Amino acid sequence: MMNTSLLMCNGFIFCLALSVYSQSPGGSPPTYSRSLETALRTELFTTNTYSVLQRPEDRTRVKVSMTLLTVNDMDIKTQIMSVSGYFSLSWLDDRLSWTNTSATSQDYTNVRFLFSTETYVWKPALIVENSVDSISVITDKNIPMRINPIGNIEWNPTGIYLVSCSSDITYYPLDQQTCTIKLTTWGYTNNEIYLVYDTKPIELGFYSENGEWVLVSASGEQVQDKSRGGQSFSSLSFSITLRRRPLFHALNTILPVVLMAFLIPMVYRLPVDSGEKIGYSLTVLLAYAVYLTLISDNIPSTSVSVCYLTVYLVIVLGLGVLSVVFVILVISTFHLGDKPVSSCLGAIGRLIAKIICNDKCSCCHKKQNPDTVTPITESKKLPAEMQLEDDEITETPMTYQAFSVLLDRFLFYAYLTIVTVTTFLFSLLGFVHFASL
Repeated sequence: MMNTSLLMCNGFIFCLALSVYSQSPGGSPPTYSRSLETALRTELFTTNTYSVLQRPEDRTRVKVSMTLLTVNDMDIKTQIMSVSGYFSLSWLDDRLSWTNTSATSQDYTNVRFLFSTETYVWKPALIVENSVDSISVITDKNIPMRINPIGNIEWNPTGIYLVSCSSDITYYPLDQQTCTIKLTTWGYTNNEIYLVYDTKPIELGFYSENGEWVLVSASGEQVQDKSRGGQSFSSLSFSITLRRRPLFHALNTILPVVLMAFLIPMVYRLPVDSGEKIGYSLTVLLAYAVYLTLISDNIPSTSVSVCYLTVYLVIVLGLGVLSVVFVILVISTFHLGDKPVSSCLGAIGRLIAKIICNDKCSCCHKKQNPDTVTPITESKKLPAEMQLEDDEITETPMTYQAFSVLLDRFLFYAYLTIVTVTTFLFSLLGFVHFASL
């Protein structure tokens, strides 16, 4: 019986000692519980009379980074880029610190962090300066703020940001565009809030590729502070460089344009008396005019830069317009019949013959040998072609029909050369630029 009483007495003394030890300064802090967190919230926000309208300190430093999720669209016509992502903002508010146990009513060490919203915690007022959707302070009451024991606050507002982007259409559709997202403070001057980049200005760990654009680079650029009303405001700029994927436009834009360009010289291979020359020329001209309209609808109406593809289309369109004029001239000359041309046109005709025939035109100054036997196949040629060959053998006057045939051949070679050289030069210009990107 005495042993039992002794054991009970020792147990009571041990529990009492343990209770005293746990409440002493050298004891372990209380374990986490909802009541402990509630007590901490009450002490920080109510007892200490925390105000969301007051800055944490005289000059608050806000670290900023951006996580890019995807590029939704890059419209060079409207010059607007749409991206999805979120900003990561962090700043120090020592009013919400509970590491100093001497300044709090009890030890809150086991409360690792708190969550709150912008309704109860001060946040910096920031805007996306070059937004085209709405220029308003970044805000979201549904996104929690994470507060750690030293009072460091982290906030990650998400959004779809539509920003203006000055497009460079010089090499469209083999183009590369660089756009910026400009973040600046609103209401607070540079002496009250200043923005700095976090360790990595743009995070791409969660980025999803776009089907039309390849992300070339993304970086942060420190820009000069903005001035409004004689006051300076802190500003940051996030630069995003995109390159267009070329396959779609190469097959649907560039290739049809080049192929149609080589249809223009083919009008001069149609016989003059076929009656199809004018219709063919107008059809090709109309097709090019339609393509020029379609491409013009996809590029901005700006004179800052000129699209080389548009220049190429205008050149080929001009060749198509001139081809209609030349075809009318050839047809009208052909229908003048067998009348001899003037001496001036005759000289031009002989010059054209030398250009397109090269050394074969040396026969133009030779008389026909009476003993020469004409092949039977010669009788199948058109009268104008027979007259042209007769003019090459003898020095008889050239007829209008023969002159029109010569002009037709010359225009074919001239147009084919011009289209080939022009296409080669513009293609080389575009591919050299694309290879350098």
